[in-house]
Amino acid sequence: MESSLPVEELTSGASGRIIPLFKNLRRSVFSYQTYRRLIIFIQSIFLWVILLSRWRFSTSPSSPPPSPSAATTTVLGKRRKFALRRDEEDTQRRRALAEALDMVVENDGVSCRWNTSLFFGARRNALFCRSWFPVTDELRGIIIIIHGLNEHSGRYAHFARQLNSCNFGVYAMDWIGHGGSDGLHGYVPSLDHVVADTGAFLEKVKFENPGIPCFLFGHSTGGAVVLKAASYPHIENMLEGIILTSPALRVKPANPIVSAVAPIFSLVAPRYQFKGSHKRGIPVSRDPAALVAKYSDPLVYTGPLRVRTGHEILRISSYLMRNFKSVTVPFLVLHGSADRVTDPLASQDLYNEAASEFKDIKLYDGFLHDLLFEPEREEIAQDIIDWMHKKLDSGNLENVYSQC
Repeated sequence: MESSLPVEELTSGASGRIIPLFKNLRRSVFSYQTYRRLIIFIQSIFLWVILLSRWRFSTSPSSPPPSPSAATTTVLGKRRKFALRRDEEDTQRRRALAEALDMVVENDGVSCRWNTSLFFGARRNALFCRSWFPVTDELRGIIIIIHGLNEHSGRYAHFARQLNSCNFGVYAMDWIGHGGSDGLHGYVPSLDHVVADTGAFLEKVKFENPGIPCFLFGHSTGGAVVLKAASYPHIENMLEGIILTSPALRVKPANPIVSAVAPIFSLVAPRYQFKGSHKRGIPVSRDPAALVAKYSDPLVYTGPLRVRTGHEILRISSYLMRNFKSVTVPFLVLHGSADRVTDPLASQDLYNEAASEFKDIKLYDGFLHDLLFEPEREEIAQDIIDWMHKKLDSGNLENVYSQC
């Protein structure tokens, strides 16, 4: 790739020969990767200079910002009210769809009691929740489902009923900005808020079901949320273990410039839809019917990734990658080897480096990202159920040995 930088040239004596002294040096030192990093770095510095200059100008005592006119204030106020009303109307529309969803699911012969409710999270946002329970008083355990980015908990109804058939109760929670929960569709102001909501929801479930073992399940970005939540001792102590499917542990944006500009733009324009980060056409299941069902679901967000949401995913995945060795919670991680959304090798690294004494990994050859929507979904769900039984049985043996 020929550079556009000028070549320094010297003329030698009367012959006027041009000796490109630095041409070979330039080619050997500056590779394409070096130029790309340099451009990203310069663009980042340029953006920071613009933001700082605007901040200094706006806070300078010698040049106070002009007072907005009454007309301008009125217009801005109306725009804010319109935006809030639009978001509230969208939330109510999605919530109505979420409440009706369980009424139209197919009857597959599994008897269960299901319910929907609102849970107020750590920041008092109304979060839409579901529960499915078998018609029995003898629960083997409870599993809490944390869905992936842009989807919702209602997609896991089939998985929940399979868990019910094995005497596991199921709870599920829609993140902020997802499904029937509050917030702009597809917008997550902070994944740390989702982590806090997950911990608070777990506490609520434990309070309502004393003495029953609890597992956390997370898919994709939901897997990253669950893993970070379980890194806090007070949350780990409430858990029997966690299950992660296709966790977002080593995430690379479609365009490398996103990593450089995301921290800046997430502050300036957090809700902006960054089309350059949108990975179009990447299949997430080998089942065509599952793909049609997902992308025709009005509760699934299919627009471009919002800037703050993308930055939060990069931030949490980077944090987790740096802290694999501190993971002590019992876990099962499952990943498809052909997953092109999240990295199956990162799941292998988690398994290799985690300090957990009770840990397992299952890699499915040729499977894609949405494991519970692959043609082999029944077998994958059974692998999860078998692991939970194994973990519960190991705990019972430990109790027996401790009493001897």
